[in-house]
Amino acid sequence: MNAFDLTGKTILVTGASSGLGRQTAITASEYGAKMVITGRDATRLEATYAQLKGEGHLMVLADLTLEEDVAKLVAALPVLNGVVHSTGISDLSPARFINSESIAKTFSISFDAPVLLTAALLGKKKLQKNKCSVVFISTISIRYPFVGGSMYIAARAALEAYARVLALELAPKGIRVNCVAPAFVRTPMLDQTATKYSQQAVDQIENRQILGLGDPEDVANSIIFYLTDASKWVSATSLILGGG
Repeated sequence: MNAFDLTGKTILVTGASSGLGRQTAITASEYGAKMVITGRDATRLEATYAQLKGEGHLMVLADLTLEEDVAKLVAALPVLNGVVHSTGISDLSPARFINSESIAKTFSISFDAPVLLTAALLGKKKLQKNKCSVVFISTISIRYPFVGGSMYIAARAALEAYARVLALELAPKGIRVNCVAPAFVRTPMLDQTATKYSQQAVDQIENRQILGLGDPEDVANSIIFYLTDASKWVSATSLILGGG
C-alpha cells in the first residue's frame, strides 16, 4: 500500500486560479485525487482545470468573501477527504499607512474567507469523519517578519491560531488540521512584491534563504503529505518551508 496515494479521495482547493493553489490542485490530481477547485477568476480557473490529470474533477467559480457564493460552493460539493485553503492576498504597506479599509480587505480574504468556509463545510457535514485532512497555507514570516508585512503576517498568524483550536475541536471526529508556512516562493505574489518595491528587495529575500527561492511544487508536495494517509497521526502542526 502506498501511503502517499490520493486515489479515491476528493479534495477541495480554494484559490486554485493561480500560485500555490493552482499547483497544489495539479499535483494532487497527479497523485490520483478527484479535485474540486474554486476561485474568483473564471479564465484563470479554467486554465487550472485544463491542467488537472485524470477525470471526474469539478470547477466552481466563487468569491469566498460573498456569503451567497460560499453557500453555492458548499451546496455543489460532495463529501470531502481533504481541503486546502489557499486564498489570501499580500497587500504590503508600512504600519503608518494602515487604515480600516486595508485591515478589512486583508482579513476578509486571508482570514474570514477560510474560517467561514470551514464553518459552512462543518455545518453541512461535508468533511468525511476519520478520513479528512484540512490544510491552511500560512507563512514563515510569522516567525521571521519583514518591514511592510504587518497586515499580511497578522492575518496568517490569526489563521494559524484558529487552525490549532480547530484541530482540537475536530480531533474526536478523526479530522486532522495542519498548516504549511512557506518562505518566499516564485509565484505571482512575489512578482507583485518586485513591482511594488523593487527587484533588489526580492534579491535580498532570496539571499536570506540559503537554499534560495522555492517553487510552487515544493509547497504542493508538502501539502500532499498532509492530505495523504502518510500523515494520519499528524495534526495541529505548522510545517516551516524556509529554504534553510
